[in-house]
Amino acid sequence: MLARVWSAAIIGINAIKVGVEVDVAGGLPKTVVVGLPDTAVQESRERVKAAVKNSGFAFPLRNIIINLTPADLRKEGPSFDLPISVGILAASEQVDPQLLGDFLFLGEVSLDGTLRSVAGVLPIAAVAKELGIAGLIVPQDNTQEAAVVKDLAVYGFPNLQAVVHFLNHPEKYQPVEVDTKIQFKYSDKNYPDLKDVKGQVHARRALEIAAAGGHNLIFAGPPGSGKTMLAKRLPGILPPLSFTEALEVSQIHSVAGLLKDKGSLITERPFRSPHHSASGPSLVGGGSFPRPGEISLAHRGVLFLDELTEFKRNVLEFLRQPLEDGYVSISRTRQSVVFPAQFTLIASTNPCPCGYFGDSIQLCTCSPRQREQYWAKLSGPLMDRIDLQVVVNRLKAEEMTKVSTGEDSQSVRARVIAARDRFAPRFQAETQISCNAQMQSHHLRQFCQLDQTSSNLLEGAIRKLGLSARAMDRVLKVSRTIADLAGDEQIKSHHVAEAIQYRTIDRMQ
Repeated sequence: MLARVWSAAIIGINAIKVGVEVDVAGGLPKTVVVGLPDTAVQESRERVKAAVKNSGFAFPLRNIIINLTPADLRKEGPSFDLPISVGILAASEQVDPQLLGDFLFLGEVSLDGTLRSVAGVLPIAAVAKELGIAGLIVPQDNTQEAAVVKDLAVYGFPNLQAVVHFLNHPEKYQPVEVDTKIQFKYSDKNYPDLKDVKGQVHARRALEIAAAGGHNLIFAGPPGSGKTMLAKRLPGILPPLSFTEALEVSQIHSVAGLLKDKGSLITERPFRSPHHSASGPSLVGGGSFPRPGEISLAHRGVLFLDELTEFKRNVLEFLRQPLEDGYVSISRTRQSVVFPAQFTLIASTNPCPCGYFGDSIQLCTCSPRQREQYWAKLSGPLMDRIDLQVVVNRLKAEEMTKVSTGEDSQSVRARVIAARDRFAPRFQAETQISCNAQMQSHHLRQFCQLDQTSSNLLEGAIRKLGLSARAMDRVLKVSRTIADLAGDEQIKSHHVAEAIQYRTIDRMQ
């Protein structure tokens, strides 16, 4: 007998509907899986056989052919265990096949029939709704994640026996419902507060500008100056995620298999901080079956690269295209996938190998040649893409012993949100733009017009600092954000002057 069950495969962060056809026919006992299955799918034959028997059902001792369609799409992972199991039971007339065409099945099956959670359920649920699938049957641990998608019946079960009972007696079950309004509550209790940072007024100002405009930022300074401390407080002053943004972030983490540890919906902006030993594929994503890397996991949030000059130069060069375009494209022989990567980069580095160049307390022991080689690890094109470049000096003794603290994150975030509210109407028709840092050339001509004084000031900076055309555009974008923070519709000369001073370490030697 032939049975057909629906499942899905993940390509990038998108899902494709997959048919699981099971034919149980006469002949010697044998189970064959066709349709470009990977090793994990091939091994499902033994898992499914043990799970069916240990769940109290009869495994047919006949010739079983399992076909995964479309045949030219490579299938990977253990999520096909459940649809294969249900297909075998349906083809051997142990399950009522009436509901098989209405539902999409996902789940890994243990040898005792227990269902284990799988990655990528959220984007699959979203696609299932678009395709008109009536419902989703998933492991119990994936239920909350899948139920985030509205108008889709989601059923979660602990084991194979429960799934079979549902298919034979569907009237006894109700779909799971999740109140996203209760889950989607912004909370900053987990973020370090800016009030813990003493002094560093200039660096705090740069942090506020970066949060308001989504600008990339680098701190350069000696050890102990507070670079890392400042960077970790950026998420606490960013605006809360919108529901649409939260869904985007949650889908990426779902594909990476990280959502099950964070609930059904990520409501806080991601903060990713990979070690400087990270490889290129771990940063941008990759693999034979491409998976999102750190920059995609930081989508709509912050990517913090501590000790930037300790990263390998070729690894840092991978950042250039995502910083410019907001996505990363990974091509393989059989497929090409695109991962979103709209993140705010914040980096920190010492000014030289010993760390004390320009320090007023400790003498630098590096030669000019050593400092030049040290900064040569950061290419000009990469530095052009970092809007704000700030030198952070160590605090003086009297500043460190002060009891008073700086302004708290809540107050700064209020100004950041107000600034974003001011420029939001400019981009109402631009679905891909959410902050000033993402403006394109035609936006600069429209929203960043300069008067003669400001234009002369910028022209002089270009000559003196040797700014590239891209760096000039970054200055204009930062100027626009500074004006928005001040509540000014027109960019003024002092806005441009402040933006220019954040380009003074393009080449620090």
